[in-house]
Amino acid sequence: MILGIGNDIVDIRRIEATLERFGQRFIERVFTETEQAKSERRAQRAASYAKRFAAKEACAKALGTGVPRCGVHWRHMGVVNRLSGQPTMELSGGAAARLAEMTPPGMTARIDVTITDEYPQAQVIVIISADPEANGAA
Repeated sequence: MILGIGNDIVDIRRIEATLERFGQRFIERVFTETEQAKSERRAQRAASYAKRFAAKEACAKALGTGVPRCGVHWRHMGVVNRLSGQPTMELSGGAAARLAEMTPPGMTARIDVTITDEYPQAQVIVIISADPEANGAA
């Protein structure tokens, strides 16, 4: 069952300009330590940050909140990768609380993310769904 869908597109040049103007202050305000470590290793640093920024916007839309609203802040949402390499979102704070609130009883939330970029644009789609919890039967 789909609980929320969000998408966002960001102009990478806008993030480049923001990084030049605000530097570390912007990075620390918006991005998790995991996102910072990953983006700082990339040759296309601004594109990496732009994709993660778009992911946060898309995730907030899928949560039905926006940023910063309803206790959901930038660093409460972070792009991480599953063991397969597939991106997903790791939520904390107000974002995790909102996800718990919107997940029906007896269900487990799942966040699927697709990320792409073609300079000068970065685009992300986030789908939040819920599946029945496993009942422990093996």
